[in-house]
This record gives sequence, structure tokens and C-alpha cells, in this order.
Amino acid sequence: QVQLVESGGGLVQAGGSLRLSCAASGSIYTINDMAWYRQVPGKQREVVATIARDRNTNYDTSVKGRFTISRDNAKNTVTLQMNSLKPEDTGVYYCKVVVMLSNYWGRGTQVTVSS
Repeated sequence: QVQLVESGGGLVQAGGSLRLSCAASGSIYTINDMAWYRQVPGKQREVVATIARDRNTNYDTSVKGRFTISRDNAKNTVTLQMNSLKPEDTGVYYCKVVVMLSNYWGRGTQVTVSS
């Protein structure tokens, strides 16, 4: 089993910044892809950013240029730096990692951006 613990959410004004972190522990051999997802009430969870083990990244168009995903393979952590936040970035952010072809999810952290 793999456990994920997210931190760093909160309330921020539009234009501000937040940094989300996710630490993985447990039966970890090799973490392949790592990602951050966002979910708002009434909508499906959607991918915000992904990072492969070789650090190749992909971003949703809505956050490109404002968010940066990074990872530390030695520490099994993934971070999402969020700048120039907008009210539409509000939601619960979930960390996801892929280990041995299985997906593991964190419990989520709330991000609220006020206008």
C-alpha cells in the first residue's frame, strides 16, 4: 500500500500564490507518473498537471504559465507551485501517483481563491 499526504492548501486572494506538497510513503518501489487533480462540486475530477519520472511535464491549458509541478524522486514528493491564482482555481486538489501500474490518491486539500 502507498499512502499520500497533501499539505499547503488554504485561502488566498486572487493574484496570490500557494504551494501544494504531497509526500508518498509505504510500499514504494518506483513511482512513475505523479499528478495533481482538481475537483469542484458537481464536476468530475480533472487533471491540472502531471510529471513523469524523467520530469517531463504536462499542464492543463487553464494553468499553463501560472502553475509549476516538480518532484523529488529521492524523497517521493511532488509539489505544485501555484502563482497568479484566479477564483476559478478554487477546488479540492488531489495528489495522485502511479506505482506498479496502480493509482494511489491523497485525501485532498482545499484551495479557495477569493476575488
